[in-house]
Amino acid sequence: MILRPLRRLAPAAALLLAVAAGSAHAVPSYARQTGSDCAACHIGAFGPQLTPFGIQFKLGGYADTDGQPGKVPLSGMAVINRTHTAADSPAPPEHFDPNDNSAAQELSVFLAGRLAEHLGSFVQSTYSGVDRKWAFDQLDLRYARTLQLGGAEAMAGLSLNSNPTLTDPFNTLGQWRFPYTASDFGFGQGPSPLVENLASTVLGLNAYALWDKHWYGEFGLYDTLSHKGLRIFNADDPGKFKGLAPYGRFAYVQDNKRDNWSVGLTAFHSALQPDRTQLGTADRYTDWGVDGSYQFLGNREHIVTVNGSWMHERQKLDYSLANGGASNAGNHLDTLRLATSYHWRQTWGVTGALFDARGSSDAGLYGGSSYNARPDTRGYVLQADWTPWGKETSWGAPWANMRVGLQYTGYSRFNGGSHYLDDNGNDRRARDNNTTMLFVWLAL
Repeated sequence: MILRPLRRLAPAAALLLAVAAGSAHAVPSYARQTGSDCAACHIGAFGPQLTPFGIQFKLGGYADTDGQPGKVPLSGMAVINRTHTAADSPAPPEHFDPNDNSAAQELSVFLAGRLAEHLGSFVQSTYSGVDRKWAFDQLDLRYARTLQLGGAEAMAGLSLNSNPTLTDPFNTLGQWRFPYTASDFGFGQGPSPLVENLASTVLGLNAYALWDKHWYGEFGLYDTLSHKGLRIFNADDPGKFKGLAPYGRFAYVQDNKRDNWSVGLTAFHSALQPDRTQLGTADRYTDWGVDGSYQFLGNREHIVTVNGSWMHERQKLDYSLANGGASNAGNHLDTLRLATSYHWRQTWGVTGALFDARGSSDAGLYGGSSYNARPDTRGYVLQADWTPWGKETSWGAPWANMRVGLQYTGYSRFNGGSHYLDDNGNDRRARDNNTTMLFVWLAL
């Protein structure tokens, strides 16, 4: 396997991150490295939604700099929230109440920035105040160069990463899609395709290029981490890929300065053995989807964005069928995600989003919680937020940023319908899961 030597890099990366965490009092960010404010790279002066300038910085391997020496690529983050649900949770996390919980949900340290010429990183380790444990979280090491290909300029690079959608430069796929923060006491957005559920459980090597400023292509091969790698990442075991899993991404981008847009395609295929000790049959997943985005930037006083994606997953569940985990040999899952936002003066923002997941009826997969044995879940998310810093003249620039927000998630269907069976086997309405979250998000 060509990725087996790469998996040996995980211990070294974890050690490097541990050293970074020990020096976290020095907290420069990408903004300090480039000499640009947060608003240059991010919509609303706060991540992760990228502007065209931010996309170029990521594709350039996180290595762009203002030329000033002494920039240490370390930063930190904290997400603190208060969550209320319409009805008490039937199975609250350990140490917490069935409702009205407060938590330091995420405390993160980053090795994020230029490591050498053409080489940069986005590496994150996070302590969860809900699960009360550390996890390696995210790894994206990049090498990038500007080349001449076919008579046009191309930004090309390689990415060693721990999550297929982590590498994506747009805000339409799993890792970087709205909502950019969500409560661990909430109920999520229903099932999603396998390609969006592999964070920190795989290691991949991707080649990518943006050619002629318009055509983006990416191809990678992924393998599941070993037991040792999973312990280092502190991640759950998804099973083992039978062979390498290919990932492909293609998009067309048009930047008109005042506005920009993109349309894209995504594909992923894997054969997953849920039990590593039982060789032979596997569950096969084929994911493909379309996505698009639009940003009106104007003079940066009024900014409007629209992001959307639709993904189809075809499941061939030979392993699960043979072992009682599914009732059908073949299923499908379709997910639709739409989000639009408005930001005024890169400070005040509102966002509305719709989510819809629907799929095959399968009593083995969904019968325990769904009256009709379907995964169907749909609803909406509304968010209002305030980002007082992150601009060139802001307090603490470029060392500190903060976002304060109020988020509401409403459900019309959950686990198959307007009613379903909760973890205790009791009837529960989908709207009982409606969630209100107040959050403070700090970046240092």
